[in-house]
Amino acid sequence: MPPEQPVEPSLELDHVMLARREKLQRIYNLGFEPYPNSYNRNVAIRLLLEDFDALSAAKSNYSIAGRIISLRLMGKAAFAHLQDESGRLQLYFRKDILGDLNWELFTLLDIGDIIGAEGYLFLTKTGERSLHIERFTLLAKSLRPLPAVKEKGEQVWFRWDDKEERYRHRPIDLILNRDTREVLLKRSRLVKELRNFFDAKGFVEVETPALQPIYGGAAARPFVTHHNTLDRDLYLRIADELYLKRAVIGGMPRVFEIAKDFRNEGIDRMHSPEFTMCEAYAAYEDYSFAADLIEELLFATATAVNGRPAVVWEDRAIDFTPPFKRISMPEIILDKTGINIVQRRREELALEARRAGVEVEANWSVGQIIDALFSQLIQPALIQPTFILDYPIELSPLAKRHRSIDGLVERFELFAGGLEIVNAFSELNDPIDQRRRFEEQARRRAEGDEETPPLDEDFLAALELGMPPTAGLGLGVDRLAMLFTGASAIRDVILFPILRTRA
Repeated sequence: MPPEQPVEPSLELDHVMLARREKLQRIYNLGFEPYPNSYNRNVAIRLLLEDFDALSAAKSNYSIAGRIISLRLMGKAAFAHLQDESGRLQLYFRKDILGDLNWELFTLLDIGDIIGAEGYLFLTKTGERSLHIERFTLLAKSLRPLPAVKEKGEQVWFRWDDKEERYRHRPIDLILNRDTREVLLKRSRLVKELRNFFDAKGFVEVETPALQPIYGGAAARPFVTHHNTLDRDLYLRIADELYLKRAVIGGMPRVFEIAKDFRNEGIDRMHSPEFTMCEAYAAYEDYSFAADLIEELLFATATAVNGRPAVVWEDRAIDFTPPFKRISMPEIILDKTGINIVQRRREELALEARRAGVEVEANWSVGQIIDALFSQLIQPALIQPTFILDYPIELSPLAKRHRSIDGLVERFELFAGGLEIVNAFSELNDPIDQRRRFEEQARRRAEGDEETPPLDEDFLAALELGMPPTAGLGLGVDRLAMLFTGASAIRDVILFPILRTRA
């Protein structure tokens, strides 16, 4: 036990926090260690509640541990509620059972403290399932109170509605809001099911570098850092693609990775600068194989996570039962807007896009105009899972040319709930064609396009060794988690999201 440490007043501590520190000192003075090394609990609260009748009849002792979330002292007896990761249970304490010293310790407890408690199950006179405590151990004294609101003149600890504060103080959010924990646990189950699926299909999980000398695989601005020992700038990856393809080239025919990617771009309810992607590559396959695989994957994961293939997101039912609708991008844009996007001159396409209500910037390429047409006029209406196939080559520098339609590539994106969920290609494996497209990107980069990655000679050298025909796909884990959990913002499914600095 440490020597006495008097509490010194501080402008940073309000009266409640000062009072808790004074209680901490009194606990030390009584001879108790308020932060012990371990505690032996033998059951989770949920299991006690699920089989309460049989377990209470056995009159056995059970040891649980968790956080005090309510506390009511009544003379020489007291009630409290204890919450662990699985549930919440009422505890009943009596001074004559605990003894004078332990009862004095009990009077120094606060809501938020973590304790271990041992006793037997019983029903109170009001019929509440409870644990009659024979001994308890303080495991962590809480020095900072949980937020509370006044409701009918009483403090209520289980309601905290300020979303912004909940994001900024996620530990408190997890303590007080079971819905938050359930959303994040569902996300965890989703990631587990993705791994199980790809493992069962013969894919090998690999790891690619998060720090890269040249970034690529997507159109985005990177985060830049500096390595002191090497004295060189490095980039946080914006995509896993080019390194996973190197693995395929090296003789690993089926690989996948679930990893963090980083893009130095805007923050809104659908975008985070740090996000999770699942990318997979299969040699000797094409984008039709990838589409079939995605149908099977989403049906399996939705069923495993939610118990059924249909989910509800923003009051709309979305059914992941195959087959999904499939339509080409030129076909759907022509059908919805009357605009033909295949092999068009930029000036003509820009004029027609403006007539359709799309604002076109002067420096936009053909690909950017097509992307704006689709994202503004078509994408929001794609509620049920829909494959948009066969993209213009201007939008897809890493995809293989379409085997039968000039000006298009073998690429699809999957949309559901108006969100882009998956991007997939028949991967470009012609190194000469790939160099030509990279050089076109380099030209746009020189003209000021900050989202175009630099030319990657190391990847081209690997591609020149020969890469088999390959299907590649990238799945946005965060957005899929949003759909599976009903979350309205990407920050709801990220445990610790990046936020704007307070004004």
